[in-house]
Amino acid sequence: MDVGHLLSRAALRHPSRGAWIQDDRTISFAEADDRVNRLANALVDLGGRPGDRVGMLLPNCFQGFETILAPMKARMSVVPMNSKLQAHEHEYLLNHSGAIALVYAVEFREHVAALRESLKTVNHFICVGGEAHGDIGYEELLETGSAEPPNAEVEPDDLAWLFYTSGTTGQPKGAMLTHRNLLTMADMYLMDINPVRPDDVLLHAAPITHGSGLCMFHHIARGAASAFPSARNFDPALIFEAIDRYRATTMFLAPTMINLIVSSPARDRFDLSSLHTIIYGGGPMYTDHLLEAIDAFGDVFVQIFGQGEAPMAISALPRSEHRSDAGLATRRRLTSAGREVSGVKVRVVDGEDAELLVGETGEIVVRGDLVMKGYWNDPAATEDALRGGWLHTGDMGHMDTDGYIYITDRIKDLIISGGANVYPREVEETLAKHPSVADVAVIGVPDEKWGEGVKALVVLNDRTSASAEELIDFCRRNLASYKKPQSVDFLDSLPKNAYGKVLKRELRAPFWENRERKV
Repeated sequence: MDVGHLLSRAALRHPSRGAWIQDDRTISFAEADDRVNRLANALVDLGGRPGDRVGMLLPNCFQGFETILAPMKARMSVVPMNSKLQAHEHEYLLNHSGAIALVYAVEFREHVAALRESLKTVNHFICVGGEAHGDIGYEELLETGSAEPPNAEVEPDDLAWLFYTSGTTGQPKGAMLTHRNLLTMADMYLMDINPVRPDDVLLHAAPITHGSGLCMFHHIARGAASAFPSARNFDPALIFEAIDRYRATTMFLAPTMINLIVSSPARDRFDLSSLHTIIYGGGPMYTDHLLEAIDAFGDVFVQIFGQGEAPMAISALPRSEHRSDAGLATRRRLTSAGREVSGVKVRVVDGEDAELLVGETGEIVVRGDLVMKGYWNDPAATEDALRGGWLHTGDMGHMDTDGYIYITDRIKDLIISGGANVYPREVEETLAKHPSVADVAVIGVPDEKWGEGVKALVVLNDRTSASAEELIDFCRRNLASYKKPQSVDFLDSLPKNAYGKVLKRELRAPFWENRERKV
């Protein structure tokens, strides 16, 4: 079984049903399968061979899905790149992966021109959506390819998607996701997370190079459509317009996106009644913000915990447990990442990889067919991450007696102050409750007395104000004294990567220059 077969089977069973919807165009499953076959065969005709990689620099669009699926059908793999990265970051990903071709959107022509001469392995540049100007036109390329299924015997453990981590702690690493990994993920979604109906419409409001794109596979498996907003950037009003227009039922959003749609007054202007599922993950969702979202949109939320190395589906908290009127026990579970899904096993271990007892905090590890094959061209990192046959996630947390997983923080973000562990997430959750705080990150900084001090970096709401002393006192009243920030800095915004994760490495760097941090 291979990922490309999901599309072929949907085309056989639902040939006239819409697969991709964009603007005023609907592409049926039969047409989508035809186009993906043509692109796959055209890549082979250009010299692509089993095991080769194809880079992708596209905004959210149906051609992006074709570019993801075509290499997989031809026993190659795709390297999707977030379009918000800088040119030197795209250069690194293409060179590190050894991509033989790059499919790019016409709006990135100048961007591609800036890095073209530094690309070591890319031999073919394929332009989507405009004049190719010496490169290969995407639609023209499809016309040259056969519509027959590619002559490639794809194996379950063949590389399908080279998923580069977000690089919050250094250069990105390429997680090798196989067909087995992606099919396992799709199965887990359908069983435990999002049991798709054929009439569902998945709206891709978040980048398809990440979580939203990974949601595509289980929707294809059920013959459900994917739709694309007209906006290139995340605009709540245009997202609402697309939900109304396409009768969208499902979205994947990062927590920062949920906060934006909750605060947008535009939602009252549109009919959003078709929306029954918002899957979220990829960063911390503070409990107070989540309760506001539930009040605004109802019981539509599903939380997932995963990472590039185990895509999307390590654990989940279902819709039935996202209720604002629930009792204290259920409200506490809103702070969890849910329970392990059916296809994986999760443990919490100490520094020697011994399993810890219920309630004890350690590193979250996972095993199963969801877990990556390893890191591309990085055997040392692979051995470290997969030691003992378990993926070491780098996330700290604990389990309760019912198997709910509570993520405390990233190991690298842990603050050790005076010998006591301070988990930034707990301090951030507290500060997020203050009415003047719009965004917050907590980091450890050098402290002569305590080793590390707790510093809060705060973005205030436009409508209110607060002093550092007020916020520290607020924490003092709600946390153990040793956990409160010793200092607060106010920023206009927090640095975030292309997927919305706060870059704590950048926040810490000025304070630790010429010093060694032990964590």
